[in-house]
Amino acid sequence: MPHEAQIKSVTPKRSKGSLAKLWLLLHGWIALPLWAYVFFICVTGTLATVSHELVWLADPAVRASKPDGAGERLGTDALVEAVLAQRPGDALVWVGWPVENHFAPTVSVRDAEGREATLYVNPYDGRVQGEAGTVSFRYFLRALHGWLFLPFTNGYSWGWYAVSILGIPMLGSLVTGILVYKKFWRAYAKPRLRIGKGARIFWGDFHRLAGIWSIPFIAIMSVTAIWFLVEAVLSDVGVTVSTSGVPTVLPRESVPQVAERSDLSPLSLDAAIAAARSVHPGMKLDSLWMPSNAFAPLEIYGRGSYPLLFESAAINPYDGEVVKLRRLADYSAVELVTGSMRPLHTGDFLGVWLKLVYFLFGILLSMMTLSGMLIWTKRTAGQTAVFVAERRRTRLEPAE
Repeated sequence: MPHEAQIKSVTPKRSKGSLAKLWLLLHGWIALPLWAYVFFICVTGTLATVSHELVWLADPAVRASKPDGAGERLGTDALVEAVLAQRPGDALVWVGWPVENHFAPTVSVRDAEGREATLYVNPYDGRVQGEAGTVSFRYFLRALHGWLFLPFTNGYSWGWYAVSILGIPMLGSLVTGILVYKKFWRAYAKPRLRIGKGARIFWGDFHRLAGIWSIPFIAIMSVTAIWFLVEAVLSDVGVTVSTSGVPTVLPRESVPQVAERSDLSPLSLDAAIAAARSVHPGMKLDSLWMPSNAFAPLEIYGRGSYPLLFESAAINPYDGEVVKLRRLADYSAVELVTGSMRPLHTGDFLGVWLKLVYFLFGILLSMMTLSGMLIWTKRTAGQTAVFVAERRRTRLEPAE
């Protein structure tokens, strides 16, 4: 009798413990899709960082190759004139200059029926080398990484939220990882990566080492992602941080009264750029936008001493006068932070070398996510095998 009572008291505990292990294993397996999702976001973000360079390698039309016997680069007026000569009847919409000179400038034009086309133009002879697609490879990668290529229908895409919210656990994992790994800075001087001692030890060492070396990069990615989340929430509830005010409108008396637009004196784009630079010396051009109507100014955007943020100048297209200048001093502190988030996240503000640094750290972050997933999977799979073996052994044990 004492023996039977002892068996009855042990059996329920064994059953309760087995059920707890089962729920723990299910928890582990359910977490795998999240690991895979984070890995997907890391990989697409890493590729998006160098997407422009990948297009440059694959498509000769994107390259600013100097033809044999060509002289210096064309000015903006000559460049646009050459493009419009090849596109009779089209009107100029905007001109864009990439950060790196080995990329061809882009010129957007609109035909008589209102269709727009973005053209890659050789900067030395003005030859149209190709036309950008409606959804380019670069845009596709960035959209896939940034908002899962889901549409913006009423406010921000929910894909934007699904991606940007990952910044919270990323920042949490960074902080907890630093707290768990005591005196982590020693790994900078004495890195440890044990090879030949099994996959689990190797991936564990790699995960820790990659995490330590990627601390600044992970901090940038997580903080900027969280800011994107905040930005979306504020926008969707109708809150803006912009201090730019209403769009600039030219006074009626400054607009010439003519019967036809062709009666106006031709606008010199080079003169407009010179006017902008006269009040903002050192501006590195990014884009020039033509007036959208008779009362709108021509707008020029560029980077100054602070490369993370665009500054702008609005030019009266009839007399070349600068009617509005927006510089760093005109931005609020919140705008400075908000405007800095995207270039900090993508690394596309100083050229190809910074992009390569981001690309290498992106690979590290992707591999660190993969190693964490492998460690998690191996541990969960091992625990599952032990659990199944224990359950099988329990069923085969003879009842006493």
